[in-house]
Amino acid sequence: MKVSGFTIIRNAIKNDYPVIEAITSVLPVCDEFIVAIGKSEDATYDLIKQIPSDKLRIIETVWDDTLRAGGRTFALETDKALQAVSPESDWCFYIQADEVLHEKYHDTVREAMIRFKDDKMVDGLLFSYRHFWGSYDYVGESWQWYRREIRIIRNNKDIFSYKDAQGFRKKPNQKLNVKLINATMYHYGWVKDPRLMQSKMKNWYRFYKDESWINNNVVEDNEYDYSRINSLELFEGTHPEVMMARIARKNWKFDHDISMRRYSKKEKIKRFISSLIGFRIGEYRNYRII
Repeated sequence: MKVSGFTIIRNAIKNDYPVIEAITSVLPVCDEFIVAIGKSEDATYDLIKQIPSDKLRIIETVWDDTLRAGGRTFALETDKALQAVSPESDWCFYIQADEVLHEKYHDTVREAMIRFKDDKMVDGLLFSYRHFWGSYDYVGESWQWYRREIRIIRNNKDIFSYKDAQGFRKKPNQKLNVKLINATMYHYGWVKDPRLMQSKMKNWYRFYKDESWINNNVVEDNEYDYSRINSLELFEGTHPEVMMARIARKNWKFDHDISMRRYSKKEKIKRFISSLIGFRIGEYRNYRII
């Protein structure tokens, strides 16, 4: 069995992405790893080159900054990385620059890829998610967060990155048949210095909205207001080993009253109905669990 990892990145230093941690967290289960590096305004290329692994293969790309329809640029760049994987690979392991796989899941992931390698009905493997917010001590509790997403796909040229690269589909536009595995991806996209977070958000919105919308809707402030969250819970468990140095460098403080639950009216209704039927309704699912 051969496995190719792949990701995209641009301006990793400027936006403080834990991309080194992301890549190194999945390297043990990959035979090669493709990094598509967009032309950056910082030393992102040099940063990635510092990873001490002969599995790494870098391709350089240029992002189309004129595309602002639903973050389409991210999907196009992800497809460039996917197309560069070895044709001999059985599986392709996608990880975003702010996601990290805990080492305790390495065996589970490897075993799942072996188990389903020859089952052509299985297009991909589905991971659960924990979304950290504000600091490394809190995770999102409300239903606004996606619970699961595809991160391992079969090496099939008909599979492509969907919408803003959150997931995948198969030509012409079919949801993938997936197996849910007992592994969780840790998402750290909402954990960084509030000043860097504010800057990152302004840059991020440029892939979705025009300048007029940004000027009218993005608060002009020096720091991101992490208190604007509906519901959090304390994280119980350990962080991936590759994250420990980053966590030790944390230089801001965020505290939250976890008893506070500010659900929207829509979520309250969904939660009530789901409690009666034992099934979460209205959940976004860009996949078919088989």
